[in-house]
Amino acid sequence: MSAAALIFDMDGVLIDTEPIWEEVRREYIGEMGGRWLADTQDRFMGMSTAEWSEYTSADLLDGKRTPPEVAEDVIARMSARYAEQLPLMPGAVETVRTLALRYPLGLASSSPRRLIDVVLSHMGVTSLFRATVSTEEVERGKPAPDGYLAAARRMGVAPEQCVAVEDSSNGLRSAAAAGMTVIAVPHPRYPPAADAIALAATVAHSLKAVTPELIATLTTTAEFR
Repeated sequence: MSAAALIFDMDGVLIDTEPIWEEVRREYIGEMGGRWLADTQDRFMGMSTAEWSEYTSADLLDGKRTPPEVAEDVIARMSARYAEQLPLMPGAVETVRTLALRYPLGLASSSPRRLIDVVLSHMGVTSLFRATVSTEEVERGKPAPDGYLAAARRMGVAPEQCVAVEDSSNGLRSAAAAGMTVIAVPHPRYPPAADAIALAATVAHSLKAVTPELIATLTTTAEFR
């Protein structure tokens, strides 16, 4: 049985923006007189815009800015940083183009819609994705499976026939909860938790290693659902 679709995460997989998100949020919270907790970055990874803005407002800023204000403030700063430089992961464009020749592609990202559109346009691959989903557009962010399930539904493919490419703990948990076969591509600065890595069918040490041959190997074994 072969894969019917391939669904990518974006931040940390196609673009190396997790450090930028951390830097922007740290600076913003500091300027607002808030506090950054030991587990804040881990909690942020995978949250939808509604979730991280609510968490920031209530837990880190003690209500000094409302969740909509937090979201607008941070996303505006991220948009400005993207305009300065968009750090693509090595081989991102080539990998997407190669895999698009073999599989329908989708994307399930925790980034807001306007940042997703900027990234895919900058990469020149917008037309290669049959469906893109922001967790703004579903009820729950990662680790809930909502984003991945929505992407599969929009593509008309059963989740269990999809392969997901993820880097973060919550992303891996999300794709696995959706019933997909998961390829982990860990970010060196933000390695996933051991229990999340254990959910992956295989670990690729770079995006360039996610090839049609690797996917074929996974999907012809008993590990493919």
